Amino acid sequence: MVYQHENLVVCGVDGSEASLNALTWAAHEAASRGARLEIMCCYEERTYSKHVGSGAEGGGLLVERAKEVLDEAGALAAAIHDDVVMALEATDPTKALLERSKKAARVVVGARGGSGGFADRMLGSVASAVSARAYCAVVVVPTPHVEAVLPVKHIVCGVDGSEASRLALRLAIREASRWGARLSCVGAVNFAGATWLPGSEYHQEVLDDVRSGLRDMVEESMQGLDVDVRCHAIEGNPAALMAEFSTAVDLLIVGTRGRGGFAGLLLGSTSQAVLHHAACPTIIVPKRTSQNEDAMGAEVPWQRPS
Repeated sequence: MVYQHENLVVCGVDGSEASLNALTWAAHEAASRGARLEIMCCYEERTYSKHVGSGAEGGGLLVERAKEVLDEAGALAAAIHDDVVMALEATDPTKALLERSKKAARVVVGARGGSGGFADRMLGSVASAVSARAYCAVVVVPTPHVEAVLPVKHIVCGVDGSEASRLALRLAIREASRWGARLSCVGAVNFAGATWLPGSEYHQEVLDDVRSGLRDMVEESMQGLDVDVRCHAIEGNPAALMAEFSTAVDLLIVGTRGRGGFAGLLLGSTSQAVLHHAACPTIIVPKRTSQNEDAMGAEVPWQRPS
């Protein structure tokens, strides 16, 4: 099914440092694309008279606290972006975020919250479910020092030649254009994990071939945009390389359901390794977005004029 996506960035918050950190990034992303920012907070219904939900030890927020969280989040976002709406939902965060992804351009969540609630679960069931099943790209923002990666100046996109990684590459080019950022496209060649190995004298030839194919993909995906793109073919484990890059750049972008390289990362333990160890925000591009907002073509309704 094809969904009509709006120029909308959705961020889930629960009052934790992680979720407010994610909100800071989401507000800047919304501003960069001239989008509306929706701040969503989920709460649980009181099940008995003395039920106290705070989100502090794995429980959900009650409605009174959720309203306070939204007020705090709204004030933070308003200092960055002027088109902000609030959403208070009596439902599970995963369900709410997945439903929002049917119309949003981005869903943004925090990681490593320390609260035990919504944000702490982002790298567990919530993050896995949202990143694997969303209808739009999902951004996972780690807790520390988000201001250090704003504005986005350098983006790394993992590419393995699959259709999923092509989707991620097209999105990465658009993100780089909006931010005015440099884009490094990386093809990883994991000789250690290969079932067949060429002789060591051929390793450089393989890397050169990968780099050449990567340049062809970039040229096909540029969509008429003026972006500073550099292509690299590197020997190594994709997850380890992405974790290393994340310490030196502002944003990672990867696709899902590839053929074993970067684009295949996010279906198992490797994907979790990337999300757990990434030091900068990571945009995950699910394969199902191929029919949605960041699919084909250069013209999208919210593209900023050059």
